[in-house]
Amino acid sequence: MLTLGGPTASGKTTFAIALAEHYDAEIVGADSRQVYARMPIGTAAPTAAQQARVPHHLVGSVDPYERYSAARFVAEAAAAIADIHGRGKRVIVVGGTGFYLRALCGEVQLAAEPDPAIRERILRETQAHPVDVLHDWLHSRDPQRAAAVSPRDPYRIGRALEIDLARAANGDPPATPRPLTTLRAAGIAYAKIALRADMSELAARIADRTNAMLAGGLLEEAERIGVRAAAADAVGYREALAYRSGWLTFEELRTTLARATRRYAKRQLTWFRAEPNLTWIDAGDFAAAQNAVTAIGWKPVAP
Repeated sequence: MLTLGGPTASGKTTFAIALAEHYDAEIVGADSRQVYARMPIGTAAPTAAQQARVPHHLVGSVDPYERYSAARFVAEAAAAIADIHGRGKRVIVVGGTGFYLRALCGEVQLAAEPDPAIRERILRETQAHPVDVLHDWLHSRDPQRAAAVSPRDPYRIGRALEIDLARAANGDPPATPRPLTTLRAAGIAYAKIALRADMSELAARIADRTNAMLAGGLLEEAERIGVRAAAADAVGYREALAYRSGWLTFEELRTTLARATRRYAKRQLTWFRAEPNLTWIDAGDFAAAQNAVTAIGWKPVAP
């Protein structure tokens, strides 16, 4: 199996589709924002035409108001991979969320997704009570964990409460994470590649993408999603809503959006540069990609 990472605007989608067609593979998304539905513009999700060329999984599959986690990604990606392999096809896992890729490979310890009923309860409590009340609740149950979580961070407080309530429901005083089906645990051979990116070239691509998003309906998409959506913290949505509220001029919006995307790309590059056993290649370099997958026995399909 092949994983393909890299920063935003580096050309992952185009290259992944070309590789998938070359090797008779299907694509599993590994992007913490492209997984959400009804957000194709701001997340630069594969277009309908691109998805028609090669089947994509875990793209546009989650409601924007749901919280998504690395544990859920690993579970859903493992199920998708098993289904694809069961049909005799190969898999390319593609995305810019490096932590998702590392977790799927089994190169980081990860707690499993909590009980949906417990998550629903925490969601109701979050909507009904201010964050300081939730932090006090966590402190009453787990003072040590509460001391490690900011009292102004509702997401991490909620996650800590989910874990604690799940332990209590299972009668498990210590944390005992349920193992997830990672590639390593399943014995699936994999190769990891990432697209090399020069920041000056990346900045030009980001500028072009920013203009295309604004022309393509980002503002309307952001208004449809709204600020309360769990996915609204993706780059671009808060900036777009700030413009709609009169806090930014259009040129300030364009500049702010491009700058935020460049910073995000730099953070992604920093992550992938520290990734173990990763092969860097240039977009479109099939020879380098073929060398990377030699160890897992991939050969191109007959034309």
